[in-house]
Amino acid sequence: MLSRLADSLEKVLGPDAPRPAAAPAGFHASGFLGETLSFQIALQLEDGDPADGALRLELDGPLAEHAQISVVRRVPVSFPAPAPERADEHYLVTEPGEYPDLLEPVEDGRVRVGTGVWEALWIDVRVEDEAAAGEHELAVHLLAADASAAQPLASHRARIQIHPHRLPELSILNTHWLHADSLAVRYGVEVLSEEHWRLLEAYLAAARAMDVNSVLTPVWTPPLDTAVGHTRPTVQLVGIREDAPGQYSFDLSQLDRWLQICADAGFRALEMAHLFTQWGARCTPKIVVQTPQGPQERFGWHVEATDPAYRQLLEQLLPALRAHLDARWDGQVLWHISDEPGEEDLAPYEAARAQVTDLLEGAQVVDALSSFEYASRGLVDTPIVATNHVEPFLAAGRRPWVYYCVSQGKDVSNRFIALPSVRNRVLGRQLFVHGAPGFLHWGFNFWWAQHSLHAIDPFEDTCAGGAFPGGDPFAVYPGPDGTPWLSIRYRVLAQAMADHRALSLLASLAGADVATRLVDEGGTLTYSSFSYDVDAHLAARRAVDEEIVARLALAGSENGR
Repeated sequence: MLSRLADSLEKVLGPDAPRPAAAPAGFHASGFLGETLSFQIALQLEDGDPADGALRLELDGPLAEHAQISVVRRVPVSFPAPAPERADEHYLVTEPGEYPDLLEPVEDGRVRVGTGVWEALWIDVRVEDEAAAGEHELAVHLLAADASAAQPLASHRARIQIHPHRLPELSILNTHWLHADSLAVRYGVEVLSEEHWRLLEAYLAAARAMDVNSVLTPVWTPPLDTAVGHTRPTVQLVGIREDAPGQYSFDLSQLDRWLQICADAGFRALEMAHLFTQWGARCTPKIVVQTPQGPQERFGWHVEATDPAYRQLLEQLLPALRAHLDARWDGQVLWHISDEPGEEDLAPYEAARAQVTDLLEGAQVVDALSSFEYASRGLVDTPIVATNHVEPFLAAGRRPWVYYCVSQGKDVSNRFIALPSVRNRVLGRQLFVHGAPGFLHWGFNFWWAQHSLHAIDPFEDTCAGGAFPGGDPFAVYPGPDGTPWLSIRYRVLAQAMADHRALSLLASLAGADVATRLVDEGGTLTYSSFSYDVDAHLAARRAVDEEIVARLALAGSENGR
């Protein structure tokens, strides 16, 4: 067996031996209490090794009880990279194939891997107890599955350092849209049934563990990525009943259940589903109304955004909803008009906004858009700008929220499966250095083809039916029994947010300039320019951590005088 330690920013593609682990100051992973630290064991079975690839894994050392093992599985990627003019030279692969992404949990220490190619095991270590902090070795032994007392085929010792301090909560808002209908369809359960609520709770918890702290809330079915004239399954937390023509009453009990789950999980903000359709705000979202004749799809593609009947509903619904949230929710509430309007949509967006301006007085409106014209006209309070269109905003002295998705495939950070992991992780320091108050991604679990025309199997299709680069639509897979299975990209994005938290802590101790100098690559770090040197990236994070520990020790000694 060939094997070696690899860090969490390496992607073990299969044909070639992976880069050995970067180990700044001799540690393969280091961080703080409550932070998930990860490394990999890359291996290639040879002649004489178990022919069926069946292995047994044993962990040894003080951190063994704090460790979880996953096997890295390759997934099909039909669309790894955008067209050459929209890509760059840093993609790991550009041809369709099967590439590493899925982290399949190993529950009993037994795993089966392929033979003849490099495979990977992923080890996560998370320590909560200060008594377990310190410098430790975690031994990983790989044995043949059918050997009861045989010598290991290979053994590795990872050096782990846990600092006896905790990082603060993420100081910015971080949202990755959870699609409630994907859960119902994939698992074959009725929307808002008890089974669906269990799934929602599990996936919301998984989002929080990725440091997502703002959640898209389906008060009505979110009008997102839906073909014109097509509908997605109804997920509507607000019950609406028409008591008389144009007169409505509201049942908010399902919303209250959602609020309780989100509060218990630690979310800081709720985003209300968009008030108008995507890409132009020309129509109303699908809203189901209970009438004496039964449920009716009263609003949707067939109703224009400026229809007086929609305004009549909103005049009653929005004040009731806002008052209820004021009474029941302690965090922020964000409102959306329409997602990703272009410059050609200025007039319809402005008309749609006028429908609700008075009803949203004092509320925060945020929308993903990239035209500076919207901001300069004051049409959106908080623009969320694509990372490849942010320069005019920065030049104007603004520090906007940012987002990336399918179109941000050249030079900027992204999480595509075909990209090196450092391009995912660098986001945390970019957000800190450029003072972004928030980050948005549209796909936590979008298990649909483009425009939601049909559901897809995420284990067989990572590209939304071939429309988007692999990994853009989702960061988690639907594990059995309602258990979210994570991806490499999920873990690395969480690391990026931990980097931001560490920088924020250092800034509070020593000033933002001190923190920035450790990670801004000599003042050259931008959203579109950054180093791909993994060793340098990990060393910079370690320098941040060491400065934090030193500052905390100094503060402690001064307080003890």
